[in-house]
Amino acid sequence: MTTYIDTGAFLARYLVKDQFHHSAVVKWNKLHKNKTKCVTSNFVLDEMITLLGRWGGESFSLEKACSIYQSESFVILRPDESDEMQALEFYKKFSDKKIGFTDCVSFALMKRNKLEKVFSYDRHFADAGFTII
Repeated sequence: MTTYIDTGAFLARYLVKDQFHHSAVVKWNKLHKNKTKCVTSNFVLDEMITLLGRWGGESFSLEKACSIYQSESFVILRPDESDEMQALEFYKKFSDKKIGFTDCVSFALMKRNKLEKVFSYDRHFADAGFTII
């Protein structure tokens, strides 16, 4: 089984004061126990690193980022031009929902890679037809 990991799942895992922290730790442990292949994107990691730096400090953010980039448990997807163009289409389609472009890039990457499940606390993924775990 493969699961796409969204920014919120990382933030909830690492930030003890996050409202979803306990839930995230349980879900991360389940992913690990089930040997789930975790996939994310460089756009998601950009958001995560920036927000962890803001809320947890730069050294904390750097430590978490390095552990992900060095981990064999993660596949990091990078969009190509066609993914970015499809992301713009998603951005237009969901413009009434105040969606972020990073989510739209995630949708495009998930579609291209035939990924259906996402670890996220963001309802936009369900709106786009993905299954939130």
